[in-house]
Amino acid sequence: MKLFECQSCGQLLYFENSTCLRCGHRLGYLPDLQILSALSPAGNDRWRALATPDAEWVPCANAGNDACNWMVPAGNSTPFCAACRLNRTIPDLSQERNRELWRKLEIAKRRLVYGLMRLDLRIVGRDEDAQAGLAFDFLAEPDPRFRESAQVMTGHAHGLITINVAEADDAEREGQRQQMAEPYRTIVGHFRHEIGHHYWERLVRDGHWLEPFRALFGDERQDYGEALNTHYNIGPPPNWMDRHVSTYAAAHPWEDWAETWAHYMHIVDTLETADALRMSVAPRAGQDPDLSTRIDFDAYRETDFDTIVRAWLPLTYAVNSLNRAMGQPDLYPFVLTPAVLDKLRFVHELIGASRS
Repeated sequence: MKLFECQSCGQLLYFENSTCLRCGHRLGYLPDLQILSALSPAGNDRWRALATPDAEWVPCANAGNDACNWMVPAGNSTPFCAACRLNRTIPDLSQERNRELWRKLEIAKRRLVYGLMRLDLRIVGRDEDAQAGLAFDFLAEPDPRFRESAQVMTGHAHGLITINVAEADDAEREGQRQQMAEPYRTIVGHFRHEIGHHYWERLVRDGHWLEPFRALFGDERQDYGEALNTHYNIGPPPNWMDRHVSTYAAAHPWEDWAETWAHYMHIVDTLETADALRMSVAPRAGQDPDLSTRIDFDAYRETDFDTIVRAWLPLTYAVNSLNRAMGQPDLYPFVLTPAVLDKLRFVHELIGASRS
């Protein structure tokens, strides 16, 4: 994620900010321009962005629920921004818990949409493709206690991504993480995983990438239900780490793809943040040059995958060491073997081909 700056006073801003705490300007994100801008009133609930003063904007309709800081061009046919108009269902906001959890989901979803836009991936909604366009259902169970086997299950089906709002409850999610023996479980991770399934259908299934996909990930035509039953009842194969980024990735080629896709999005977004912070890693001990790096490139636009890997591995060593110093588990508890790197490279090249 990039860092931003108030056009009025120069204050450092973050993606989710809606007000500049130094000068008091209202802030709005302009998705088409990928800019967080200070705003000035233009009358009739319209605003001018200091970053582009010739145009007028209105807040997304979800700003009224304190759930969105994105803007919509004045006169647009929809009151919702590019991210919020992908919602098909949201939970009952008359319940305060639902409202609180839904806001957290919207933050993660906007980060997802930001990443898709930075990767130049075409976002086709249900208004354009009623059968397989992208849409989100954010659902709450009548019983607030979350269970993986309950009625509301997080998943993807033909462009529709369903998220159980309980995933935004930190305590519930941590319980699920431990129960499922997952080293890493986050809201934005769910979004990036499920969107991977969507883009498999968009970019792999019906194109010339299908056979190369099967050569790397396996044949997705194997029985999916049986594969998941084996995973949950028996567990992953003993050597899963040699070829997969996570235990769940070993369950089925579709899940291997979605886990790999999510990790690719984790990598490029984290590297963009590191670039915005001008981070470099140069250990004072050791003789391994591969543990040093200077991150000074746009990972979202980088065409050379090796450049990404050379920056990513030293960064993970550094952030994991920082977490351990604070008594926390590793921030990035994964091992990228040569086979996993080949799969990440495949995702990188596929996205590059779709862009060009």
